[in-house]
Amino acid sequence: MWEMEKELLQPLKPEIIRMYYRQGYRLVGKHLHSAVKICYWTKESLRSGRACYKELWYPPVQSHRCMQMTPYIGCNCHCLHCWRVHSGDREGLTWREFPLDLKEFDEPSEIIDELLRKRKELLSGWKGNEKVDKKKFEEALKPTMMTMSLTGEPTLYPWISELIEAAEKRGMITFLVTNGTIPEALESMRKLPYQLYVSIIAPDKDTYIRLARPLIKDAWERLNKTLGVLPSLNTRKVLRFTVIKGFNTANIEGYAKMANVSKPDFIEVKAYEWVGQSRHRLPKEAMPYMEDIERFASKLAELIGYDIKGRYEPSGAILLA
Repeated sequence: MWEMEKELLQPLKPEIIRMYYRQGYRLVGKHLHSAVKICYWTKESLRSGRACYKELWYPPVQSHRCMQMTPYIGCNCHCLHCWRVHSGDREGLTWREFPLDLKEFDEPSEIIDELLRKRKELLSGWKGNEKVDKKKFEEALKPTMMTMSLTGEPTLYPWISELIEAAEKRGMITFLVTNGTIPEALESMRKLPYQLYVSIIAPDKDTYIRLARPLIKDAWERLNKTLGVLPSLNTRKVLRFTVIKGFNTANIEGYAKMANVSKPDFIEVKAYEWVGQSRHRLPKEAMPYMEDIERFASKLAELIGYDIKGRYEPSGAILLA
């Protein structure tokens, strides 16, 4: 199928498109800047009944009815802990990730409609699986949630509000996960997502530059501006602190300051997972144990006056509220 799509207007080389397809992505739209993939926890929900922690902590999430996607496959950071392949990670595999070489973008409604079609195609093989409940499979074909977190930075897509509106018209709530480097996008959104995540991997500028490897000069300052904007946004807000053992755990007071400025409804303290391309950038020892996450979360909770409200060991995650 990628043979047909590579002829369309798009910024990616055929070998990059092949890589995405091999990894389970399906690119959508005329310009191929959006993508969909079946989340691990959607598969787990179908085959074993295990739910993602988001289903346990954030009603009305249902893991098997979550559509994981991105409207913008490019990113303005090259984070060390990211499991995705970045341009230059593999010999001979380079492309322009930021900004994408595009003169125009696909319309939100067109993106959503094609995402839904591609997701159905990806799920079709599960119908014959004896372990999958038939009713649950049929439900999975009709997602009730769209999570913008698959790859890239979603707020780089210029019509993010319209995309959220298009999803809601099709009966889906929306979760948006951002690295926080585009505060003006959040400030100007006419329609906010049902839940907004800001993903943070460092408590200070030096650590941030070393781990996030931003492609823009003022990324740290932009992230902090986003934190200052968060209290004014009328939606459910979450900070996600990704813990990389031995790399970003020395300054918990710095994380506490970020939480006090942004006043999120929830904080997730989550373990870095040694998976995907990150295995070539970080040692296996950088993946914390659950007890490491417990210690970090307990000290953070004490500093900011939040309580521990949930633990989910399969994902190495702890919820503060």
